[in-house]
Amino acid sequence: MAREGSKLAIFASMAANLGIAVMKFVAAFFTGSSAMLSEGIHSLVDTANGILLLWGIKRSKIKPDAQHPFGHGKEIYFWSFIVAIFIFALGGGVALYEGIKHLFSTDELQIDHSTKMKVWNYGVLIGSLLFEGASLWVGWKEFRKKQPTGFFTAMAKSKDAATIAVIIENSAAVVGLLIALVGISLTYYFNNPVFDAWASILIGLLLSGVALFMAVETKHLLIGESADVEEINKIVQILKSFPQLEGFGNIKTMHMGPDDILLGANINFKDHLTVAEIEPVVKEIKNKIIENNPRIKYIFIETDSIKNKKN
Repeated sequence: MAREGSKLAIFASMAANLGIAVMKFVAAFFTGSSAMLSEGIHSLVDTANGILLLWGIKRSKIKPDAQHPFGHGKEIYFWSFIVAIFIFALGGGVALYEGIKHLFSTDELQIDHSTKMKVWNYGVLIGSLLFEGASLWVGWKEFRKKQPTGFFTAMAKSKDAATIAVIIENSAAVVGLLIALVGISLTYYFNNPVFDAWASILIGLLLSGVALFMAVETKHLLIGESADVEEINKIVQILKSFPQLEGFGNIKTMHMGPDDILLGANINFKDHLTVAEIEPVVKEIKNKIIENNPRIKYIFIETDSIKNKKN
């Protein structure tokens, strides 16, 4: 199931981020690097985000009830949206603040060129890159089990918001670490802390951009995004295979969760069919659709006089 794969990716990400956050804060304390502090905050926020995503997955498994007849599948989309807000406010916002603050106070900052300080900076950054890279690999491996297509196509088609959030967070973390690495290297080389400040600002902009992308994607899912065109076309082909139908149309789908799709359709039976003959055909249509796509959990078929109408 997509949600079980999501949990594995989230746990791997949380374990990596928690250890990395500790290393970064220790390094920032001893070196005074704003980029390192920003990265530490970023890793801590990512750890907390993992908890929110796990909570969203747990809530999304609550069974349907009278108040929520279609279940709570969309809870994972809501908590993914909250994660995007946290990344923007606590990740991007703090990183931008730290970078701008240090940018206007670079004259007061002293650069420690001692071997000890360089070991702290480069050791933590390189170690973090290894941990984040491993976490990203685990998340991507789980994601590819459900989406074997190319990267951008897979990201666009997937409705597994939790795994997408982990992949995007870890990708941003790797890029952010590379920015911090370049910023610190330039700071040492030119003996100018302005590069460290700009690195923090760039990290803040990166996280803000990631948060905006995640917010837009989850917004579509929260509002109610349809199934993929390929999935809808398969439904059309199944309906066409029934000679008892005079026509069909108004096929509508909506994701109620990563693995829960609602389907509604209007169909028109040939006039000579009786009610007793129609009922088993409707049942067979539903069974074939679910057999072809188990993610379709709810099917509502309504008879209508749509003679020869095509989807």
